[in-house]
Amino acid sequence: MSATRAAQVLRANPVKEYRRMNQHLMQTYARLPVSFVRGQGVWLWDDQGHQYLDALSGIGVCALGHAHPRIRAALAEQSELLMHTSNLYQIPAQQALAETLTGYAGMERAFFSNSGAEAVEAALKIARLHGHQKGIEKPAIVVTENSFHGRTLATLSATGNRKVHAGFEPLVQGFVRCPFNDIAAIETIADSRQDISAVLVEPIQGEGGIHLPDDDYLVLLRQLCDQRGWLLMLDEIQTGLCRTGQWFAWQQDNARPDVMTVAKALGNGFPIGACLAQGKAAELFQPGNHGSTYGGNPLACHVARTTLAVMAEENLAEHARHQGRCLLESLQTAFADNSKVGVIRGRGLMIGLELTVPCENFLHLALQQGLLVSLQAGNIVRLLPPLIINNQQLEQIVERLQNCIAALPQ
Repeated sequence: MSATRAAQVLRANPVKEYRRMNQHLMQTYARLPVSFVRGQGVWLWDDQGHQYLDALSGIGVCALGHAHPRIRAALAEQSELLMHTSNLYQIPAQQALAETLTGYAGMERAFFSNSGAEAVEAALKIARLHGHQKGIEKPAIVVTENSFHGRTLATLSATGNRKVHAGFEPLVQGFVRCPFNDIAAIETIADSRQDISAVLVEPIQGEGGIHLPDDDYLVLLRQLCDQRGWLLMLDEIQTGLCRTGQWFAWQQDNARPDVMTVAKALGNGFPIGACLAQGKAAELFQPGNHGSTYGGNPLACHVARTTLAVMAEENLAEHARHQGRCLLESLQTAFADNSKVGVIRGRGLMIGLELTVPCENFLHLALQQGLLVSLQAGNIVRLLPPLIINNQQLEQIVERLQNCIAALPQ
């Protein structure tokens, strides 16, 4: 079928045509009725020629925007030279990326994976090794309610969301749950159990609805872990790499973790993740303890190094901090007297708007306005725009959100 004919069929019966297009895919996503064919900066175009402002960045991935010229060049350059050899051999691009990334992260060593979930899997294995070295027969990890750490069996078990667990029991054992932003609850666990080896938390809960902890939360966690000999493990897959106005969210509080996971923006769309560690945690993995066939291949690492270089050269941490402050203030002003909007919260360019009215069709309303966002926890509009976004584009986000929310019922 020609592209012109396909477009005609789609316009005539979009529901039926999208159903046909997806018939050979496992139904793991409730996909929206739009297909993108081109991107540039903060903009995307669908197969009908309609333009959209991407205020989600592919779920925090395309931090440099779409079709960035430096990323395109890096992909082309490295693909012409070498894409894959395996980790059986020295990989100079991987070694160079590890040096750069650990430098920005304040860490010592890196293990490279293909995704955020794989990075968290590595962190969980480090936590268990640490526990066994302490003589704990069955090491346990403290995790928080309302968290999200991935979709593999271990990472969904660590996730604090019953909907993610449903249907996949029995879950992986060894996780102890407590409320997010509740140091007293973790202290109670510490006083009542002797099998804890680590704490795993997100500095800001993203999938759970953009929940920020108290200013001293990470600092107190760091102190508690030091006192108890636990590893502090931070999931910075969404918050890391300039998103919150620092290279990493923990740096605002100077609460350096023992283990940290990153992914999403690291490859600006090319799959790559990393588990970073420092101190005793950096020494735990030995040959044979962990591995990845594709992880840290020359192509992924060259693209990631280029991404970090652009972030540094364009000072995108500072830009995200400034633009995020402007966007947050604009949203708070725009919806100050709007009963359909509750709390608006966030840090840097990671912002959530709480809707107080039924909003099941909000994403469709946003598409009609040419705006891409996501809906978290049922009623939180999540904004993760590219870090390169300018003032005019921020104003367009606010304006289009106003139109969307005006269309919601009282």
